Amino acid sequence: MDIEARKILFVQEFLRLQNEDVILGLEKLLRKKKAELVENNFKPMSMDEFNSEVDQAMDDSRNGRMIKASDLKAKIQKWN
Repeated sequence: MDIEARKILFVQEFLRLQNEDVILGLEKLLRKKKAELVENNFKPMSMDEFNSEVDQAMDDSRNGRMIKASDLKAKIQKWN
């Protein structure tokens, strides 16, 4: 059975669940496994990459390509 068929069967079984504790447990497991995948695929940047990011940030600052945190927060508030 391929992964797409397995996902469909899983979703069908999940939709039949009536026990909130089981659903909560599956939600927690999903979040945990997704976090583990992100963590396992995380690769720290090299010093060259880090320095390049710092240089770009400094250039952005000198050339006015920045936004104040308070302005960003105000923009985000409008998303709701």
